[in-house]
Amino acid sequence: MIPYSILDLAPVCEGSDAAQAFRNTLELARHAEGWGYQRYWLAEHHNMPGIASAATAVLIGYVAGGTKTIRVGAGGVMLPNHAPLQVAEQFGTLASLYPGRIDLGLGRAPGTDQPTAKALRRYFDSAEQFPLDVQELLGYFDAAQPGQLVRAVPGAGLDVPVWLLGSSLFSAQLAAALGLPFAFASHFAPDAMDQALAVYHRDFRPSRHLAQPHAMLALNVVAAGTDAEARRLFTTAQQSFVNLRRGKPGLIPAPIDDIEAYWQPHEKLGVENALACSVVGDADTVKRGIAKFVDRHRPDELLLVANVFDQAARLRSFEIAAQAMQA
Repeated sequence: MIPYSILDLAPVCEGSDAAQAFRNTLELARHAEGWGYQRYWLAEHHNMPGIASAATAVLIGYVAGGTKTIRVGAGGVMLPNHAPLQVAEQFGTLASLYPGRIDLGLGRAPGTDQPTAKALRRYFDSAEQFPLDVQELLGYFDAAQPGQLVRAVPGAGLDVPVWLLGSSLFSAQLAAALGLPFAFASHFAPDAMDQALAVYHRDFRPSRHLAQPHAMLALNVVAAGTDAEARRLFTTAQQSFVNLRRGKPGLIPAPIDDIEAYWQPHEKLGVENALACSVVGDADTVKRGIAKFVDRHRPDELLLVANVFDQAARLRSFEIAAQAMQA
């Protein structure tokens, strides 16, 4: 059995609000701890009505404080939006409060639209700046040296595992060059997955952070008592992707009986391609689907995603997925 983890966006569902989304997140994290999940990651997005995890470090502290053993982290922090020193201080604080339980995943996309990126007061001019920011951030976690002018307090000398996240070859190449663990966003951008994994393994250079390559793949898994009910639950994610492509992101929608009546043929094609790495069905279907995905792609870990409207159904989906992983 390989380790399995959860990626959560603290979804805000229609008829609900952010406060309820946070309570749901903590409830899921507490259950996940008992179901054997290794990590509970939260992702930074901005100006998205249906996603409440914008203040990612704050929410990580809330979840870590409400759980006992599960690792909690960012999947990820979008580094172009932040000064590396501030990220080191935030995660140094978290690692001091919850030693041995905090992960820091870094992405190079802004996680938002251009007007919001401007409102964040950070300007991402080119891909070349991201590697420099990553290396600056890694340096702040090193032990402070005599005469060092700037240090992360807290942060310096703390063991905060840093991951690189990506949906293209860029971060795979950088993770390999720096000897860092790598997580690929195959749950919404699967096209470059196989090539990125090949590049990461081929070019990996052992480092003080990691002796050999370690890759995690994200997989949509929606499980229920029957295949039909799982497919119905999955229409929430399908609608959300259609709405995003229509330029109308909103609250997380309730599932519907007929997704074919909701999307246009070109929208269906785009969404099915984006969500190609998905396993949807009852316990047996999910078990077979996960096993097939792992056998084909050979990840070192799986990061499971389930955008499910109803909290009880969401909990049950992740419970079935955990049972499938253990089987």
